[in-house]
Amino acid sequence: MRAVEFSETGEPSSVLKYVDLHRPTPKPGEVLVRMKMAPINPSDMMFIRGGYTTAAVCPAIPGFEGVGVVEASGGGLRGRLFTGKRVAVLNKKGGNWSDYVVLPADQVIPLSEGLSDEQAATFFVNPATAWVMTQEVLRIPPNGWLLQTAAGSSLGHMIVRLGKATGFRTICVVRRTAQVEVLKRLGADHVIVFDGNPAEESGFIESVRKIVGSEGVRYAVDPVGGSTGSAVVRCLGQGGHLLVYGTLSNEPLSFSSRTLMSVGARVDGFWLGNFMARQGLIHKLRIVRKLSQLIRAGVLESNIAQVFPLSEIQQAVQRAAQASPDGQAGKILLKMNE
Repeated sequence: MRAVEFSETGEPSSVLKYVDLHRPTPKPGEVLVRMKMAPINPSDMMFIRGGYTTAAVCPAIPGFEGVGVVEASGGGLRGRLFTGKRVAVLNKKGGNWSDYVVLPADQVIPLSEGLSDEQAATFFVNPATAWVMTQEVLRIPPNGWLLQTAAGSSLGHMIVRLGKATGFRTICVVRRTAQVEVLKRLGADHVIVFDGNPAEESGFIESVRKIVGSEGVRYAVDPVGGSTGSAVVRCLGQGGHLLVYGTLSNEPLSFSSRTLMSVGARVDGFWLGNFMARQGLIHKLRIVRKLSQLIRAGVLESNIAQVFPLSEIQQAVQRAAQASPDGQAGKILLKMNE
């Protein structure tokens, strides 16, 4: 089989190689998936560069997300049930940038035939994150306010559309004024330009409180961290809940414990892979059914910028690197089994 591999961490365009490898064999509890497509996500690029939460054990094959067909099972009920089915492949250790991949059967989930391979390949990282954070973890009620940073990203756009579809309201934080009108056209209720400058933090907090009232924000999500995420913490009101799901700034949060103590607020980390691992098959299938409906309705549809064959990995990662770090320009996909 053909795969993309790196023997040391570094810049993807320099360290990735298109190589021949032996096709793996599934063990009990595992399945062999013939991969069809996989996206190049920011998490994949961080993994290759050595800055991701999970460290690469080199030589390593990237790819945490994708779509494929289960071709063989190493044994077990799920493996037998899934054989021959097209599945979303949520690979916690990476390995999807390959013609074939072996992984535990509980990391693949059958998908609706109504979804294109392109939408199926990008099924989880953005659409599931948007749904799970807002509806399963925060449980934002109708008319509730959500404060989100990096709102100009593909995921940020999805959250705005999801808010319009389910009834919660959004306060979107962006770094550039050019993003304001785009978000307003999507249906964002308010857009605030704030780049994390500490000198402008008090004005940012005041702007948020003018919208939601002096009691502060109940729900917030932040993939940035650093001074931007820290300012969001200071916007939290009574019983406020912030989910941090990224580290775009590569800087830590900084705030006094009393900021949380005084209002009984909390800050939790969110990682989709961990959340899905805790769910049973029935609940996973319910999530898949709901996401499929929302993707077909255009609410959680991914914008696809370009598709490259796996053999053109250098061009693909260079094209992905040209996009903004928050993925605003659309997804770059890899197509396997050429």
